Amino acid sequence: MMHMVHDVKLAALDLNLLVALRALLSERHVTRAAKSLGLSQSATSHALARLRELYQDPLLVRSGRGLEPTPRAVALLPQLERGLGELERGLRAEQPFEPKRARFALRVGLADYGQAILAGALLSRLQAEAPGVNLQATSYPDLVEQLEVGTLDVAITVKAKLSRVFGERSLFSDGFVCMLRKGHPALRKKTRLSLPQYLALEHLLVSPGGTAGSYVDTELERRGFSRRVALQVSSFLVAPQVVAETDLISTGPERLLRPMSEHYPIVLLPTPLRLPRFELCLVWHSRREHDPAHIWMRELIVRAVAQVASAGRAS
Repeated sequence: MMHMVHDVKLAALDLNLLVALRALLSERHVTRAAKSLGLSQSATSHALARLRELYQDPLLVRSGRGLEPTPRAVALLPQLERGLGELERGLRAEQPFEPKRARFALRVGLADYGQAILAGALLSRLQAEAPGVNLQATSYPDLVEQLEVGTLDVAITVKAKLSRVFGERSLFSDGFVCMLRKGHPALRKKTRLSLPQYLALEHLLVSPGGTAGSYVDTELERRGFSRRVALQVSSFLVAPQVVAETDLISTGPERLLRPMSEHYPIVLLPTPLRLPRFELCLVWHSRREHDPAHIWMRELIVRAVAQVASAGRAS
């Protein structure tokens, strides 16, 4: 008869099994986990079998070319990271993290909107505090997956409901403005548009993920209205160029469009309907929660964002 894991006394538990479990859940691949552990594939497979018996849970199930964690396993990983991390730190004299001597790349998941307003401030902070650290900003196709597999250190994204396996910190909020070209017939000395005038125009929609719909469409639908999207693009940085050359109207984030209006022949107007502000958050995988280098990364990003937010205060 299998024993429930909470009935196992710590003295009788092989802690190497927990080390193996952390590797398996992090790598999601038996061969890669075996390599990171310095074990054979068969020994790692045997460890997984013992763990499944111990926890009375499959822990990892086949999915495509790799393995997917079960809900139980997802909940276990941050606990393992914290517990084993504390044990490892207690067994060695850990060197304090020294930014000036660091040599690595800070990998940030960031849409082009965030790259445009934050990359300069982040780079400036890095050059002052850690000149050997490079900045890699990536417009991610799948935030959760890249944070889970470790190809990103952190991501800055619109606040969303994420699993407890992720850490999260609010950074700043932004609102929306409308953008038209200078000399657009709809302006005629107007400083704002009515909702009927807004809906009569053809619209440009920015959809980084390529899907239809937006905050604007959601709010219009709530009121029983709709608009005609004549053009959909994937980049916020393309929108001002297109609007400057056409009679399209676009509704976008103020923090991005305000400075861009100084470089393009465009006019910014208030939105004719009340739109909710959106919040940007810093997100990371909790396995890095107590890593000194990662703590430093997160604090540096928070300081850089605070600098940008105070310089162009739209919140």
